[in-house]
Amino acid sequence: MKAVILSFAFAATALAADPPTPPVLAIGSPVPDFELPGIDGKKHKLAEYADAKVLCLVFTCNHCPDAIAAGPRMEEIHQQYKDKGVAMVAINSSSPLGLTPDELGYGAHGDSFEEMPAFAKDNGWTMPYLYDGETQTLSMAVGAQSTPHVFVFGQDRKLAYTGRLDDAQRKTGPVEKSYLKDALDAVLAGQPVKEPVTRSFGCSTKWLWKQAWREKDQKNWEAKPVTLEKLDVETAKKLRANASGNVRLINFWSTTCGPCVAEFPDLVDTYRRFQNRSFDFVTISLDPVSDEAKALKFLEKQHAALSDRTKKSLEKDGRTTNNYLFAGDNPDKLAEAIDKEWSGAQPHSVIVSPKGEIVWRHTGAVDPVELRRQIVKALEGMP
Repeated sequence: MKAVILSFAFAATALAADPPTPPVLAIGSPVPDFELPGIDGKKHKLAEYADAKVLCLVFTCNHCPDAIAAGPRMEEIHQQYKDKGVAMVAINSSSPLGLTPDELGYGAHGDSFEEMPAFAKDNGWTMPYLYDGETQTLSMAVGAQSTPHVFVFGQDRKLAYTGRLDDAQRKTGPVEKSYLKDALDAVLAGQPVKEPVTRSFGCSTKWLWKQAWREKDQKNWEAKPVTLEKLDVETAKKLRANASGNVRLINFWSTTCGPCVAEFPDLVDTYRRFQNRSFDFVTISLDPVSDEAKALKFLEKQHAALSDRTKKSLEKDGRTTNNYLFAGDNPDKLAEAIDKEWSGAQPHSVIVSPKGEIVWRHTGAVDPVELRRQIVKALEGMP
């Protein structure tokens, strides 16, 4: 309870003025004490790593593309050095309260504690993964600037190296220069690290005080207008042809479909996450035309608005909305126009490539994490 109160107090002070980013811990400084929850359900203390020759703390997160790319490399180093006396510990330093949805458009997971186990599993992590996002006490104490940010402490638990993992950043494949390996080798050999300080590079730490930004972003989104237009078969064919240059998610739904209503908030959230990338979201209601006002009211309640970024692709596509109500007399023609494999059951979602090809389809309520995985896959190589 004390941690929660501290979190809200810290966030509240941020509304008045943004506090300065804490400075990076100086070389030679002792490791700050800590007790943090891990994804294994246990509390982890500094004392449990007392027997390690080297303690390596990597402050990272689930959402940052630099952190996502570094995930497999971190596990590789952990495997290479765990039998040499190196205790490598990953720590999520990011607060979900400091993240706007559009910052989450590069992976399947957000930065909450609940999403950490899946992120670790995706990366095959066997190292401890701890959570500091609730109070960020340890992250502030060491001055974790971005994700990932490495801190290496020798057997005396004094800081010997701080900075980046390597020079790979968001690239995959062999690493030309690993600052972390060089630092670990030096410390294990009892030698000073040649480059004890480097810049960490990556997404800035999402501090609790950034909650004010998130709240402002939410208000701006809720103020956006929501529109609904009638859809004919010819326009449906254009939606499938997808001349926008974007990856497109199309969802078929109706207000009388329970799973449709249940999944809709996740669809809007997913759109908001990927709104700054080459991505757009189209909804098609199968409600009767006579229920147009009812469908629009639902969309307004869900804030199924149009991102400013998507407006450009709409103009390219010759459209003015992202929400439609099918007005044809034969739904078979709608299915033929967009997805011939669709049985007609609702909800139904498809991801369409910029070439007009369906690269993923799903009937029934979507698993939001799997949906985001498929979008990330479809967006590979795209901005």
